[in-house]
Amino acid sequence: QVQLVESGGGSVQPGGSLRLSCAVSGSILSIYTMAWYRQAPGKQRELVATITSGGSTNYADSVKGRFTISRDNAKNTMYLQMNSLEPEDTAVYYCNAAQLLYGFRHAQYWGQGTQVTVSS
Repeated sequence: QVQLVESGGGSVQPGGSLRLSCAVSGSILSIYTMAWYRQAPGKQRELVATITSGGSTNYADSVKGRFTISRDNAKNTMYLQMNSLEPEDTAVYYCNAAQLLYGFRHAQYWGQGTQVTVSS
């Protein structure tokens, strides 16, 4: 079983920055993709960014150029650096890990979520 623990959320003004962290523990072998999702009030949970075990990244159009996803394998931690934050970025942010299991089965794990609020 994989456990994800998030930190780094908070309140900032528009144009400000935050860095979210997600610590990974447990049976972490064969995790091939990690991701950040977010869910704003009244909206469906959406994918923000992904990073593979090899370091390849992808971003939602709404955050391209402003957010950076990264991982530190030595610390078993994933990060989301968020710059130029906008009120529309206000949401609960969740970290996610996808794991390939024996027999081509997959498992997916979620963090508890951390609140990000962007307002003046």
